[in-house]
Amino acid sequence: MTKNQTSGPEQVPPTPSHTVGPFYGYALPFRGGEEIAPLGHPDTITVHGYVLDGAGGPLPDALVELWGPRPDGTVPRVDGSLRRDPATGGYAGRNGVEFTGWGRVQTDADGHWYARTLRPGARGQSAPYLSVCVFARGLLVHLFTRIYLPGDEAALAVDPLLDRVGDRRDTLIAAEEVPGTYRFDIRLQGEGETVFLEFQ
Repeated sequence: MTKNQTSGPEQVPPTPSHTVGPFYGYALPFRGGEEIAPLGHPDTITVHGYVLDGAGGPLPDALVELWGPRPDGTVPRVDGSLRRDPATGGYAGRNGVEFTGWGRVQTDADGHWYARTLRPGARGQSAPYLSVCVFARGLLVHLFTRIYLPGDEAALAVDPLLDRVGDRRDTLIAAEEVPGTYRFDIRLQGEGETVFLEFQ
């Protein structure tokens, strides 16, 4: 009797019981979560990148949440992005006019994510940045980090957090690819690991 070659561990993808959860693919992603900027806004920027594991492999089922202030540095206080239709109670999504400053993006099969938002303004002593929260399988506690955008080198030079992380500061600064488009890869561990923050 020959061994069934289709049932070996190398031929069968892992199921949730084979992998450390939690899993976020159901219910948390929502249509239009990456479109944070109002439709047609002239100051829209695109931020994108990959979520990578310790071996440099992509994570196809991670979630990336972004929060950012308006370009003048003020925090939006408008209704959230998951608004409901008052008539049907169904999901209505963003209204396309107001800037909520928040979005949630699921990575694709290659671990890639992107969001369109407004360039954040400075708040306090920090250089302008986007706050990021990463959820992924194997992470029992979500991770916080920041995305600083190049362009105001004087502010980046005196930012208290960037000063504190020293030679790892480059893991927090996005690379400008073309005007208005920035790349920011999130490395969960290993060489070039992104600086993650702990709030107490």
